[in-house]
Amino acid sequence: MARLPRWRPNGWPRQPACRSSNKTLTLQEKTNGAAPSAAPPRAARRQAYEARVRRRSNIIAGVSTTLVVLAIVTLVPLAPGWAAVKKSFFNAEVFAQTFPRLVQAFLWDIAIFLWSVPLITVIALAIALARDTKNPALFPLKLFGILYTDIFRGIPVILVVYLIGFGIPGLGLPRPWNSPYIWGTVALVLTYSAYVAEIFRSGIESIHDSQRAAAASLGLSQSDTMRFVVLPQAIRRVVPANMNMLIALQKDVALLSFIGPVEVLRQAGVFKSLLANFTPYVGAALIFLSVTIPATRYADYLIARQRRERS
Repeated sequence: MARLPRWRPNGWPRQPACRSSNKTLTLQEKTNGAAPSAAPPRAARRQAYEARVRRRSNIIAGVSTTLVVLAIVTLVPLAPGWAAVKKSFFNAEVFAQTFPRLVQAFLWDIAIFLWSVPLITVIALAIALARDTKNPALFPLKLFGILYTDIFRGIPVILVVYLIGFGIPGLGLPRPWNSPYIWGTVALVLTYSAYVAEIFRSGIESIHDSQRAAAASLGLSQSDTMRFVVLPQAIRRVVPANMNMLIALQKDVALLSFIGPVEVLRQAGVFKSLLANFTPYVGAALIFLSVTIPATRYADYLIARQRRERS
């Protein structure tokens, strides 16, 4: 039979002691959630461990990167042909002479890019909606969207640029409708609209059917459901993927140099022919990197933020 606690004179029983690993707690302290002061909480130990792992990883990454950079800086100049390569590709005098003109030519790249993005967005969204339609009467539009995406995703961009950039002006159109700037932009818009349309369609299909059912239960039509429920969520989900497509578009604007527009790549080629030096191409590469690297980091930031929001 269990032994009853002995009663104190004031009528209250003495509180039994509860043993912990480092300290004796009374029953009242344990009920109130008091923790041993000597042992750190599990969350704090985990955070300290993760901090040590990150610190060690950063040190290893920094050391390895430093060693690789030092090896490149030390070994490449020891190559037998380094002097000729340095003169042809890294000529400081040629770089200073040509770089300002390359920046001016890059303004054409930016202009073509800014013309293309709104057109690509509108056309791609229309194609994605056409492919998502469930109305039998609109099946011809759905079939057109399927054929459009299959054709323009299956042809290399440079071939589309050649076919449209040389073919349509060959019809004898009056100015300015025979301009390579116009038809080069059209070639990029047609090609990238097919890719972006598939990205939009994947975002639309990622929305669960329960959202459409809930909208229908509230009395929304199919068009209103797509407009107010599905599209806002779908567009937000595909922003990082579309950012990567826009980065690729900014680089592919340079393909228009093959049909005549004097943008940065074409201007670098002109300087290369005049000066018999490849340094202008290095300058053009630096200009592209100054745009694409920040845009890529921003796209990575958007992807990481979406991952945190979903977790």
